[in-house]
Amino acid sequence: MTKNDFALFPTLQSQDHKPLAESLRPKDYADFVGQEHLMGANGKLRRLIESGKLPSIILWGPPGVGKTTVALLIAEKTNHHFETLSAVTSGIKEVKAVIEQARARLQLNDKRTILFVDEIHRFNKAQQDAFLPHVESGVIIFIGATTENPSFEVNSALLSRCQVFTLNALSEQNLISILERAQQKLNRPDFLSPKACELLARSSHGDARYLLNALQDLHALIAEPQSATDEQITELLANRSSHYDKKGEHHYNVISAFIKSMRGSDPDAALYYLARMLDAGEDPRFIARRMMIFASEDVGMANPQAVSMALSCAQVFERVGDAEGWIPLAHCATYLAVSPKSNSSYAGYKKALDDVKQHGALEVPLHLRNAPTKLMKNMGYGKGYQYAHDHPGAEIDQQHLPDKVKNQSYYSPSQNGAEKKIYDWLHSKKSLPND
Repeated sequence: MTKNDFALFPTLQSQDHKPLAESLRPKDYADFVGQEHLMGANGKLRRLIESGKLPSIILWGPPGVGKTTVALLIAEKTNHHFETLSAVTSGIKEVKAVIEQARARLQLNDKRTILFVDEIHRFNKAQQDAFLPHVESGVIIFIGATTENPSFEVNSALLSRCQVFTLNALSEQNLISILERAQQKLNRPDFLSPKACELLARSSHGDARYLLNALQDLHALIAEPQSATDEQITELLANRSSHYDKKGEHHYNVISAFIKSMRGSDPDAALYYLARMLDAGEDPRFIARRMMIFASEDVGMANPQAVSMALSCAQVFERVGDAEGWIPLAHCATYLAVSPKSNSSYAGYKKALDDVKQHGALEVPLHLRNAPTKLMKNMGYGKGYQYAHDHPGAEIDQQHLPDKVKNQSYYSPSQNGAEKKIYDWLHSKKSLPND
């Protein structure tokens, strides 16, 4: 880039080209925004830092909420040597080198080392195991940062030796405070209007790094003395997708909320979570499969047509394609949410399976057995079997279960929707508990 090229970006000429998020990183507690439960005056983690008795810790939270900043603040506030590794770019070789240096530092200078490992979930089990003996011996104080649930992504042995601190997504007010400070840093305090600040903060989904990167992009594109307009911000944010990891915890949390909203007969929440998933790029076929399962498991006999509806909507989606496929998916989600619910078939099967597991393959009653040969007939196979259609209403009083479980009742119909008729019918045939 030539000297003249800088005329295109006059606002950057005096900048050091460091990312704004990095240059604005707080160096003291007073500058730290958010996470009051950890870093406020009475925050648990702050008290540990100030006590000088810092344990090994895991910092867990979504992107851009201050995990690295907390680690660097710990380095600033303690008298320990500080080393940092990224699980994305480092391996066992780098880990061993840092550990050896930490051991030598402790022996020669009696100085402990804090080792900060960003994105610890990217290390496999063997790589995470490499830290264990050195955490236990006190050679290092380990700090791991992760966006994934450590219960699933951090080796249980390492996890048991660390305290887990959860960082929350930053509030809109937190992000607006950061924006105000950032504009001062850029020497453009009026670059964003109050409304524009709110728009940018709301669209950042609690992520300060994204917020500051977006501000820096706007700052580079819009020369002084102009201010950023709402339209420019909207255009910049057009491709901002929801925070949703299709393979991580957010995937499971949102699909769980979707299922539980339909189960709770809340069509509004069901549509909201459906929109969240589709907007974030979730596979619509995965959602359709989950609704087909739900139709059978949770709606079941209370509305037997629900399975057909779920199947039909999945087929319509395949016919119309992704662009308008959300329409049948929304149709199905609302239909399932407002349908009467019964898990009696699901629960009955699970109860029957428990008996199968407990008692094994019990003998089928002789009168129900097939008797294709003379020998089998002589052994009593099929003897005494009553053909239901020979009786009024095709109803008979006949034992069908094996002797050991002959008095068991697996299917207990609800009194919801279409299943109420089944409940009344079975209630007239045999004694059922009154609800």
